Amino acid sequence: MNMSRLFIARPVATTLLAIGIALAGMFAFVRLPIAPLPQVDFPTISVQASLPGASPETVATSVASPLERHLSTIADVSEMTSMSSVGTTRITLQFGLNRDIDGAARDVQAAINAARADLPTSLRQNPTYHKVNSGRRADSRARALLAHAHRGLALRFRRDRAAADAARPRSARRCTTPSSRS
Repeated sequence: MNMSRLFIARPVATTLLAIGIALAGMFAFVRLPIAPLPQVDFPTISVQASLPGASPETVATSVASPLERHLSTIADVSEMTSMSSVGTTRITLQFGLNRDIDGAARDVQAAINAARADLPTSLRQNPTYHKVNSGRRADSRARALLAHAHRGLALRFRRDRAAADAARPRSARRCTTPSSRS
């Protein structure tokens, strides 16, 4: 006997079976022990240096570049980002998940000490570093992404509305004179 013929001959049983499988799937999905966003803390260290009064270009070339050159030799660095502004630079190092944060901090301190010879003499103090709670940083990145997406949607809505207003005949456009506003 053909399998499909069995289901065609008994449509009520087929429907009940399909509903039962769907309900079992929903029940199993709800009971899954997997978090939608797993809590992963990447070992992250932020290095900061100040050169008061220097332009962002000067800080990037004379402070950030030598630091980046020495910090890039550290093992298991998965991501390095650098941001220079007026008088200050910040370099963020993200390490692989299996890297010990304390060992990475020792390597970062050694790289800062090695870079000291290449840094300008007008740099008053050595660059400093601190361990970053990457879980918090990931949350703030997600919030920033959501805020950016919301702003983008609002801007797109305003542009679409302006384009629609421009496409209407002049007599059908909304009047925005001060007297017609409420």
